[in-house]
Amino acid sequence: MLGHPTPAEADPTGESFAFERSVEKGSPGSGGGKGFADVFYRGRFAWEYKGRHADLAAAYRQLQLYREDLENPPLLVVSDMDRYEIHTNFTGTVKTVHSFTNEELPEAENLRVLRALFTDPRSLAPGRTPEGVTEEAAERFASLADGLRSRGEDPQVASHFLTRLLFCLFSEDVGLLPKGLFTRLIKRSRSYPEKFQQYAGQLFEAMAEGGEFWGEDVRHFNGGLFESGAPEDTDAEGSVTTSPRGALALDREELGELLAAAKLDWGSVEPAIFGTLFERSLDPQRRAQLGAHYTSREDILALIEPVLMAPLRRRWQEVRSASDALLEKMSTQSSRAATNTLRKVEGELQGFASEIRDTTVLDPACGSGNFLYTALKEMMDLEKEVATYASRAGLSSFFSEVSPEQLHGLEISPYARELAQASIWIGYLQWMSENGYGTPPDPILGSMRNIRLQDAVIERQGDGTVLEPRWPEAAVIVGNPPFLGDKKMGGQLGHEHVRVLRQLYTGRVPGGADLVAFWFERARAEIAAGRAARVGLLATNGIRQGANRMVLQRIKDTGDIFFAESDRRWVLEGAAVRVSMVGFDDGTANARVLDGAPVEHIHADLTGTLDLLTASRLPENAGRAFIGTQKGGDFDITSDVAEKLLDAPANPNGRPNADVVKPWANGTDVTRRPRGMWIIDFEPSTGQEEASLYEAPFEYLKAHVYPHRSGLRRDSHRRYWWIHAESRPGMRRALSGLSRYLVTPRVAKHRLFVWLEAGTVPDSRLAVIATEDEAAFGVLHSQAHEAWSLRTCSWHGVGDDPTYNPTTCFETFPFPDPTEEQRAEIEGAARVLDERRSAWLHPQEAGEADLRKRTLTNLYNDPPTWLTMAHERLDRSVFTAYGWPEEPSELAEEEMLGRLLVLNQERAAAEEDTVGKTPE
Repeated sequence: MLGHPTPAEADPTGESFAFERSVEKGSPGSGGGKGFADVFYRGRFAWEYKGRHADLAAAYRQLQLYREDLENPPLLVVSDMDRYEIHTNFTGTVKTVHSFTNEELPEAENLRVLRALFTDPRSLAPGRTPEGVTEEAAERFASLADGLRSRGEDPQVASHFLTRLLFCLFSEDVGLLPKGLFTRLIKRSRSYPEKFQQYAGQLFEAMAEGGEFWGEDVRHFNGGLFESGAPEDTDAEGSVTTSPRGALALDREELGELLAAAKLDWGSVEPAIFGTLFERSLDPQRRAQLGAHYTSREDILALIEPVLMAPLRRRWQEVRSASDALLEKMSTQSSRAATNTLRKVEGELQGFASEIRDTTVLDPACGSGNFLYTALKEMMDLEKEVATYASRAGLSSFFSEVSPEQLHGLEISPYARELAQASIWIGYLQWMSENGYGTPPDPILGSMRNIRLQDAVIERQGDGTVLEPRWPEAAVIVGNPPFLGDKKMGGQLGHEHVRVLRQLYTGRVPGGADLVAFWFERARAEIAAGRAARVGLLATNGIRQGANRMVLQRIKDTGDIFFAESDRRWVLEGAAVRVSMVGFDDGTANARVLDGAPVEHIHADLTGTLDLLTASRLPENAGRAFIGTQKGGDFDITSDVAEKLLDAPANPNGRPNADVVKPWANGTDVTRRPRGMWIIDFEPSTGQEEASLYEAPFEYLKAHVYPHRSGLRRDSHRRYWWIHAESRPGMRRALSGLSRYLVTPRVAKHRLFVWLEAGTVPDSRLAVIATEDEAAFGVLHSQAHEAWSLRTCSWHGVGDDPTYNPTTCFETFPFPDPTEEQRAEIEGAARVLDERRSAWLHPQEAGEADLRKRTLTNLYNDPPTWLTMAHERLDRSVFTAYGWPEEPSELAEEEMLGRLLVLNQERAAAEEDTVGKTPE
């Protein structure tokens, strides 16, 4: 009919196209094989055919159980001599079924599908992805949530109700509810909207205990989701208080939205993103993020795999190798001995399967459950691999016993908690269906209490006492704790809450550490107490620096880091950020992987070879580098305002306003074009009476700064409101007498240094180097210092750009000790670089549009040849001053940093030797 060759004609060997496809039992040579599919065509399909009126669903489950042995063909076909069902099995797409009968076979579309089965299976790949279906489903439910909120429904009650609806839609599509039952309920309710609440409530009651609804038998779901009422509160042990409302009313338009949602393939939703998208749709505070990016399953696996799955896979390899060896012996054993060997293999496999089933996982900031679901799926996949191996060895098949009840979570958002539970169970039931295990016995849902509504790092008792909350005991802790920087904690959590939190962890989490550090410390304590074995957590890549890094050092003091990704792209609340992944244990792991490569050590700064944490702050650099002033109010003014203040009449003290009205520069003035801004700047020792004698500037501050500063909590900021919040008296002393000084933007993509004239006030977004030495400019702009600063810096906010720290980046850096000739060479190279950059930034007769494009950022984003050559000359002169014979391009960065670290340690040791000694 199709003109396609038979299996014997196309492949006489039967390797790629055959009837009665055999799969060898156990390891090679263990003897015998049995057919798993009636027809196998590699890269195209597996086909199971049955007698007339057979159960095609059972035949499909059989193929699902064996599809891995059949190399996961893209199409799975079942037929019963009259009916045909072609199920798509393409990775990453929505499952689609093409079905027809013998009578319908001559139709053009059905013939096309049948022909494509043999000749072009890719043409049957569905166009929609599970992600696309999940996104549309979330958008539909967002519309329903908006309607319920507009009518004043309690958001948490509405969320619980909508979670029930989505579970009904999923259950209908995977056969947990009678086919089409919930869709019929929606269609009937569209004609009688006032009946929907009654109908839905009755269905929920039937699902809660099992029973009958509209003449159909409804299975027992239980699990807490369909208990009468909606959750209002949950204590630390997961006990739920319910309200009497089981279903909410929907109007005709909303029922139309629900019907459109029912037409989606809910069996193909992607559980790894399901909770995230639906949390955005149901939580009013996250509604705006619905169309934003989300964390992919592949990203989550980057942490789950090394922390949770790698040890299990290593154990499986050991068990499998031992089993292969035993099965190999069976061909030479007597019948009784072979039986005993097979029993031994069965015991080994059952024992390892039990290890998987006994592995518990905790996410102490679980959000909508995507980490927990991904962990569950990976363990179920591995358990199935064991079961498949057992079946091939001729042993009885294992039933899947890995379940959501191995998972535990902590979460403070009621929306996220509810959706985490639902999405995990939906993913579990979806996996069971897709892999041929059918559905679990009644009740379908186990306990949905494993995710607690609980703060993970602080617990307040009724009497006001604060404690560290107890976490559920689990073998593995994984997750993505909240990213909230030290400076933002007070504003978002409340200053009193932060004060109490830091006091609770005194001596364990340093002041200045970000919020995520408290999760790292709590997880470390769980390992130390023997309540957990391995941990894998995410943080911004700032976890490697400053106070955060001390938490990682504490982890190494009581255990060790066995896995890390030091700098990885991630998605947080729809935005791309840079993160670090850290896996740690009690020190028993015998292999360490950093950024995908094996290493001997992973240091607390998440480097593997050089530990620059051991670098000392050098006395010769002390008092030379600072952070610029922090205003603490509207002290900055435009050039127009400055001109008026400078032209004001003489002051009562006889002094000009130029004493306190000064040029001002921040990071933007360095990386882009100077804006010509000014600032009112009183010396930190200036009293109010003295300041008021500068009449016009003082009155300006009184009008623009005082209203804000007078209400601040910090006493010094409130009382001395005319002084900058951080006036940096040490920096002012260091700059005194200099004609110019160096600055670099603290947060910048490129490490740039520029000269500012004396008298210009630097903002806190600039790091200030108190020097007018041209050679210092040259060394700081060299490859040596740039590499050092990138390894000793911290990272701004969510980690996009490096942050230059005067202490770690500058004070630890060992400058060269050049000869006069070498110094002159560095100065000459530095002067050339500075002059040529200035000429490029300020060309003669350039138009305004051209000048706007001439910024240092643009210059270094696409460096011209002259700039590259200027830096190469500068690098050569600095390398010569260090005594390094190599050309800069020949010296590997790690070798260069190693030499600098040795030099740092030598100078620090020499300084220690002189402490306490008196001259002879």
